[in-house]
Amino acid sequence: MRKPRTFTAEFKRQVVEEMLSGTTGPAQLCRRYNLSSGLVYHWRKQYARGKLNNEPTQEEALLDRINKLEQMLGKLTLENEFLKKALQNTLKEQEKKESSLPLITPLSKVSKGGAN
Repeated sequence: MRKPRTFTAEFKRQVVEEMLSGTTGPAQLCRRYNLSSGLVYHWRKQYARGKLNNEPTQEEALLDRINKLEQMLGKLTLENEFLKKALQNTLKEQEKKESSLPLITPLSKVSKGGAN
């Protein structure tokens, strides 16, 4: 069984920068280095995020931030819905308990015997 190839961050960055410079197309790079196109595009995304020992582009940094905020918003929305349902269930149970209790008349209305 073949051992999977590993590439250094420097090599990845070199390939991506060559592709971004426009001197060599992605297909040519794939043939030259025997790489799949999906791998090259994956490296390009990593490069844009600053994962290949380089500074991330501002656009990718903002997109990354947006993704994190959207995930946080989704999580908070789910928690909020869960808490709303829990509160509704608690209120319903409380109403059931109160409606099943016998009615107690206030002491002021209870007669103390004798004719009124």
